[in-house]
Amino acid sequence: MPAAFFVEKAKQTHFYVFCHQDQIIGTGAIGSYWGSETEFSLFDIFVLPEYQGRGVGRLVIETLEADEYFKRAQRVEIPASITGVDFYRHMGYDFKRGHAVLDEERLYRLEKHKVQ
Repeated sequence: MPAAFFVEKAKQTHFYVFCHQDQIIGTGAIGSYWGSETEFSLFDIFVLPEYQGRGVGRLVIETLEADEYFKRAQRVEIPASITGVDFYRHMGYDFKRGHAVLDEERLYRLEKHKVQ
């Protein structure tokens, strides 16, 4: 993706970049869910294939869950690809409203509710 995409995302979210030496190996962002002050979404979670299975994805999620937006959230949603859904479920996210269905974007919607 072009650098401009990431710059624009960084204006709307708290955007994190994970590097190994001089290479970006992972990304992740958290931002408001449609302008809500209590609901947030995780976006743009990506780990280079050669770094998958090495703890980078876990580091991305743990970093996002340490963010101030996550800490004040009552609910956090994540759009999950078919290949990512098992990872997110392992990280404590479950299907939105208990429905394991693909949406029109071919994504599963997962969520995590937090007790305040």
